[in-house]
Amino acid sequence: MRLTSVVFALFYGALLVGCGGAPPADSGGSDPRAEPTPSAGDVTGAARLHRQTPLIDGHNDLPGRYRETVNRRFSELDISKSQPHLMTDIPRLRAGGVGAQFWSVYVPADLTGAAPVRATLEQIDIVHEMIRGYPDVFELALTADDVERVFASGKIASLIGMEGGHSIDSSLATLRMLYRLGARYMTITHSKNTPWADASTDEPVLDGLSEFGSEVIREMNWLGMLVDLSHVSPATMHDTLDLAESPVIYSHSSAKALCDHPRNVPDDVLERLPDNGGVVMVTFVPSFLSQEVRDHDQRRSAEATRLRAASGSSDASVEDGLGAWDTDNPAPRATLGQAADHIDHIRSVAGIDHIGIGSDFDGISAVPVGLEDVSKFVDLSEELVNRGYSDEDIQKILGGNVLRVMRRAEEVSARLRAERGPSEAVFPGRTGWQ
Repeated sequence: MRLTSVVFALFYGALLVGCGGAPPADSGGSDPRAEPTPSAGDVTGAARLHRQTPLIDGHNDLPGRYRETVNRRFSELDISKSQPHLMTDIPRLRAGGVGAQFWSVYVPADLTGAAPVRATLEQIDIVHEMIRGYPDVFELALTADDVERVFASGKIASLIGMEGGHSIDSSLATLRMLYRLGARYMTITHSKNTPWADASTDEPVLDGLSEFGSEVIREMNWLGMLVDLSHVSPATMHDTLDLAESPVIYSHSSAKALCDHPRNVPDDVLERLPDNGGVVMVTFVPSFLSQEVRDHDQRRSAEATRLRAASGSSDASVEDGLGAWDTDNPAPRATLGQAADHIDHIRSVAGIDHIGIGSDFDGISAVPVGLEDVSKFVDLSEELVNRGYSDEDIQKILGGNVLRVMRRAEEVSARLRAERGPSEAVFPGRTGWQ
């Protein structure tokens, strides 16, 4: 079956199936609006804020964990019960006061051609299965109004974010169809460049966006799909800010001034966010929060390279050597306080209106002390209370800023759709059925 036919079939199948089907037993507790349970200490003030404003987490990789742990067999992983091998389950989502979640539909950056399109469709299907399977807990949200309505009902608003521009195989038609299936942001690259945009962790080829890459940004603005600049190079960030008519997001990044990781946002970009209106959703990836962790990771990577060269690529020898190195070089830990430090820094450079939260839970192998899983969001809010943030400012960070960005993107989309139809641009060199 041709790829276009697959996309249409899955789209209309999703509309027909909707939220039908029986949920697993015990799908999330008797009262979906229960007060978030503090994970430690007295955090009543912070929990109250989570009841008033939806905490919108910009990035959670639980859909990928369904693929990795049970090979997409949804019925074999019941997140209504405690799942200690995960960072996310329904009891802990409730404890953490999560009001809305962008579920990441990540696919590996080394997939090329049409393969990432199929994988992305399968990941979107997992999100729809989660919503179908736990209808008293999750509900699909496509707009800012949806988020507020679902949150008011006591459910967790579930949004879909595509992690990587390779998911569209350089096709604007595919981009549009994925939007119709529910995707509301796309990360422009993942760890590798796309043919039309440079990534932060790959060798630069385009010095930012190509002409077709600029067309992708314009089409996302036309659709009302948020442009996510996590993972892209600084040049791609600046090119996007030069042309974007809607606010951008960083679904899971932190401040480069505090931790010199290429995935973080430099100050010269933060300084441009007020003009654009965008939001950096501070992430909990330890090597993005702590310079000490980042430096340790780089030393360990250099040691692994040395061992591979010395051993002739013997995996067992490298593993033994790294084990000895780890014993002599214990890994440092990032902390909840450092996550708050990044929030402080972004506030000082960009302002309070440009901060959100993007955990990357279940997409990371290590966690900061105090931010071990989704139950800990309230603890971070309590830290902000202790640092003197006002209720209004914390509510902006929790979700108010992202709701503003979504509404502005919807407004820009309505204007652009009234002015023109969809783009007819085709990736250079493609003709006919290519």
